[in-house]
Amino acid sequence: MYNIKLESYVPEPKPATSDRIVAAHYYAAWKKGAPGLHNGFDDLHDYPERTPLMGYYDEENPTVCDWEIKWALEHGINCFIHCWYRKKENMGKPVTVNDLRCGHGLHEAFFHAKYQKDMKFAIMFENSPRWGTTDAEDMIEHLMPFWMEQYFKRDNYLCIDNKPVLFVFYQQRLSEVFPNPEDQKAAFDACREYAKSQGFDGMIFGCCDYEATKEANEEGIARGYDFRFGYSAGYFPEESYPSEEATVELMPEHFKQQIAIDPMRFLATPSCFRDSTPRCSQHWIDLGYQFHLGKFWHLSPENYRIVLRKYKELIDALPENAWAKRMIMIDNWNEWDEGHYVAPSHEFGFKYLQAIREEFTKRDNLPDYRTPQDMGLSNFNTSWGEPDFSEKCRQKFGV
Repeated sequence: MYNIKLESYVPEPKPATSDRIVAAHYYAAWKKGAPGLHNGFDDLHDYPERTPLMGYYDEENPTVCDWEIKWALEHGINCFIHCWYRKKENMGKPVTVNDLRCGHGLHEAFFHAKYQKDMKFAIMFENSPRWGTTDAEDMIEHLMPFWMEQYFKRDNYLCIDNKPVLFVFYQQRLSEVFPNPEDQKAAFDACREYAKSQGFDGMIFGCCDYEATKEANEEGIARGYDFRFGYSAGYFPEESYPSEEATVELMPEHFKQQIAIDPMRFLATPSCFRDSTPRCSQHWIDLGYQFHLGKFWHLSPENYRIVLRKYKELIDALPENAWAKRMIMIDNWNEWDEGHYVAPSHEFGFKYLQAIREEFTKRDNLPDYRTPQDMGLSNFNTSWGEPDFSEKCRQKFGV
């Protein structure tokens, strides 16, 4: 009424309490010019419904990260798993921050955020041939020293039993580097010994692998992995856009198949939806990506809540020391163009986050739903400009 600002910065988070690690995958590709493969928010002008609720943002700005930390914590997400890329030309060399792709998410934003200490984080090694993969010597001589000093030794890095957790995406790529499982396990064991030399009790390795077979699970064990997880639920329908009722029934079935093989080693990764339409252009086809052949599907926030409840029931029935009882993965915080995100958006608001809070926390807090715009604190878009969505909104939604 009187344009009086009651806050001068992002209000302090009031976290919801959870009895487990609730870790959301985080794709830091929303700094202008950072991704390399795509154009960030400039690729979403035809998809106004996918606009973040805070609007387009400069992801390297720590203030942006503090809003994300606040919203995540207040809805039960207590860990961000950052996709971690090195540039291809850095392979076999000492690593610096300048050798990273999309390293700004951690090094420019998260590590300078006011509330970073309230949020756990981890890295997922994206050992893609398009970027930089590794081998045994490089892993010990170059990757481990960088990871140790830059990440593992931070108080809020995700450690379990005094062991840093490293997520690996994904095993098939490392199989090209280590055709022999014993060689890969030896490299991982050398990393564990290195971690012990730095004051830890070893390391924990997680493998991204969707295959629900006994053979794949046994190979993962032979290669030195402690658990398996997904970047998504691993739900791939036969046709695009199946009914939501079918998705609610079939998505948890994949997790059932996994825990039937081994109830101790598989993590659950329930997904909200998957629709990569913005990545189906000729540009992506020319790059060798097959998003245009994907089977897309959607879940409303209400049906997502039902899926989360089904997963929780399956998890709660597992043996006490099962990995899934310690940690659940959320797909995904901010895959805006690949089409799976729970971060607040113009289409869904906070509804996916509210579902997570309802199902995986004690609901012992009161989330703050004031947006940066509500509080006059939304001056964190200097790179992207403000596209005119008016005509596109009229075409899409008849408004």
